[in-house]
Amino acid sequence: MDAPKEDIVEPNKELALPESIEDDYEDEPDETFIERIIGLTEMFPEPIRDLTENIFTLTEKGVSSFYKFACSASWIFFTSSMILFAPVIFETERAQMEQMQKSQQNQMLLGPGHGSLTSGPGNAPPIPR
Repeated sequence: MDAPKEDIVEPNKELALPESIEDDYEDEPDETFIERIIGLTEMFPEPIRDLTENIFTLTEKGVSSFYKFACSASWIFFTSSMILFAPVIFETERAQMEQMQKSQQNQMLLGPGHGSLTSGPGNAPPIPR
């Protein structure tokens, strides 16, 4: 009733492959990822492969078209904004420079205390007595 000790496999020991199988396995070249994918495609039916190819192709074309559109739209937006807003910015800068030059000229003509004063109801110069 005792089982022969040769038939009992201990769980901690690894099963070794015969040397002939190990040698055959080592002689095979490693598969690349693409070769493995191509090999896997053979297990799917032709309609599923065609559908997958069509979905991939349409997705690739859609992403490519969206990228081209985004590039063109951003180029149009930024060049148009430069053309439209650059004159406004230059004109504002020129007006500020003219105002600053007038202020400096008034300060030189009237003295250091009068350059920043403007004629208005609250900013009238004091009347000498």
